[in-house]
Order: sequence, then structure tokens, then C-alpha cells
Amino acid sequence: MIHLVTVGTFALALWLLIAGTVVQRCIGAVVLVIAVALRPRLGRVPKGENVLDRAGAPALYGLADKVAAEVGARPVDVIRITDEFNASYGLVGLRRRSVLRIGLPLWEVLDERQRIALLGHEFGHHVNGDHRRSFWLYSATSALWAWFDMARPGHDGHVAGWDDVSLLVRLGTALGRLVLRGVAWVLYQGLVLFDRLTSRAGQQAEYHSDTLAVRVAGGEAARGMLSALLLFSSVDTAIHRIRAEERGRPRVGRARNRRAADAPAPSAPELLWERVREHVAAVPAAEHERLLRLSARDRCAVDGSHPPTHLRIALAERAGDGGGGATVTATAAETAAIAAELAPYRARIAADLLAG
Repeated sequence: MIHLVTVGTFALALWLLIAGTVVQRCIGAVVLVIAVALRPRLGRVPKGENVLDRAGAPALYGLADKVAAEVGARPVDVIRITDEFNASYGLVGLRRRSVLRIGLPLWEVLDERQRIALLGHEFGHHVNGDHRRSFWLYSATSALWAWFDMARPGHDGHVAGWDDVSLLVRLGTALGRLVLRGVAWVLYQGLVLFDRLTSRAGQQAEYHSDTLAVRVAGGEAARGMLSALLLFSSVDTAIHRIRAEERGRPRVGRARNRRAADAPAPSAPELLWERVREHVAAVPAAEHERLLRLSARDRCAVDGSHPPTHLRIALAERAGDGGGGATVTATAAETAAIAAELAPYRARIAADLLAG
């Protein structure tokens, strides 16, 4: 239905432009602009300084390709490093190019096996049968979200010069906002309906990706990776604390020795990740247990599209008890090569996080 609305609007615009009168052609031009605005958003291949290519990161792409081959996914086209405590995988553009996004804060607190489990889960999205990621449903949902954003009225605050506007204009503006709110409400209900119709199948697909993570990295690594997701607040607190310490650190005076002035500060960007790992390692077992119980009580999840994290951990534990070890491993040389490839991005993202 969503795609038919877009196609119908575009067809109406063409008909008015080709067979209409001068006035109808002007209307057709406006309708054509509306049709372009209603088009599905398929995403774009990311570009920029945080995007890795195969020539610049052969070790990371090599590990990703091994994991993708193990779960039955195609090799990834683009890997992008972000500053989020998360990771994601998706297909973008008309050519449906695959994009793997790795959040460096999450990557840094995981060990080598847990990172493989993370890759296994993300590549599992390509083969887990999640219809929400299919071309037709994903493009329809993205279009519906775009419609909702366009229909949602802006802020209702005071605007400069508003007191000088006539009463008729004010009434028209208020009526327009009311109509837009009604349209936005209808579109939002459509999004809610779509979520309810697909949430069960989507959560089942997430569980399937977790079992693939167990297969490629082992049950212990998969459980560790999922448990690390519960430490989002702890990692965020650690970064804020390190940032505050960095900003409050007294600067070295000019009278000091230049050599001492040039010495790296303990909270310099290149040491941020070490401090974060130390903070996570210092989290006591009782706190891990508290977070797990809290997740079970509140049914906490990574986001609304994921099942509760404690259920995912329980599934990984049962799947790991079925026997069989990791099918994908990384040698010490491969791990060191990946660390070297990510070094510039680690420094840049650490500096951005410290800058706040």
C-alpha cells in the first residue's frame, strides 16, 4: 500500500505534466516534488574518514570474510567505525551493498573471541530470515518514517514577529498544525501496527543470529559479548569521568621543563581505551549479577527491535551447552594486524569522545 501511494503519486504527476493544461502542468510539477519527497529511503553507502576499505584494512576484512563465509553470508562491502556502544549490519542503496558498522567503545571492551561472536551475530542478519530487512518491507518502513517526519509539526514555541501576525493567519496556522498532527498520528499508528505485526518474527531472527554467534565463536564468547551489552551505562560513565578528569587537569606552565611538558598525559586520547577496559574489568561479579537481574525484571534490550538481553544470554548458554567449539578463530598475528589497522581510528574517536 505504501509503495502504491508513491507510484500513484508519481504517475499522477506525469499524467498532469504530459496531458494537462498549463495550470494542470503547474500542479503536476508540485505533485512531482511531493512524489520525490514520498520516495523510499534506501540508505547510502557511508563515506568519510571513519570508513575502512579493503586495501587499508586487509586483516579486519579477512576476519570479517571468514565469519561471513561460516554463517553463509556474502562478504561485506564496507566497514565503518563509529563512536557508539553498538554494532549493526545492513544493506543500502539500490545495489543493496552490505555495510558493517562497528562501534569502537563496544569493540574495545570485548576480547578477541567475543569480537568474533559480535561479527557472527551481525552477519547473521543477512541469513536469519528477518523480513523487516528485506527490500520491500524495509523500503516501505523507511518511506513511512519519512512521511511521519514530514507531517509532524514543528515546535509550537514563540516565533519572532508572531505578535504582529493577523488573527486570520494565526487561525490558519493553528488549523494547519492540527491537520498535520492528525496526519502524523495516523502515520505513527501505521508504524506501531507494522512493529506489532513483525516484532515476533524479528525477535526470532535475532535469536537465530545469536545461535550463529555461538557457532562461530563458542558459547562462552557469545555469552560474554551479550553480557557486555549490559555495561553500556558503565562504559558511558567511565568515558564521562575520564573526560572530566582531562578537562580538570592543570596545564603545564611554560616555566616547566619542555620535556616534561611534552610527556603524554595519563588521560591522553591514546590511553582512553585502556582506561575504559580497566574500568570494565573492575566491575565486580555482584554488579554483573545485578544488571542481569535488572534486565530480567525490566525486560531490558539493546533497543525495541531486540529481545530482552537476559533471554538472549540464556539462549546462548543453552546453545553453547550443546557442544562444539568455535569454528572461527584469529591468530595473534591477525589480532595484532587488526589493532594496527584500527589505531588511527582509535585515536581519532577517542579524541572526539574526550572533547565531548
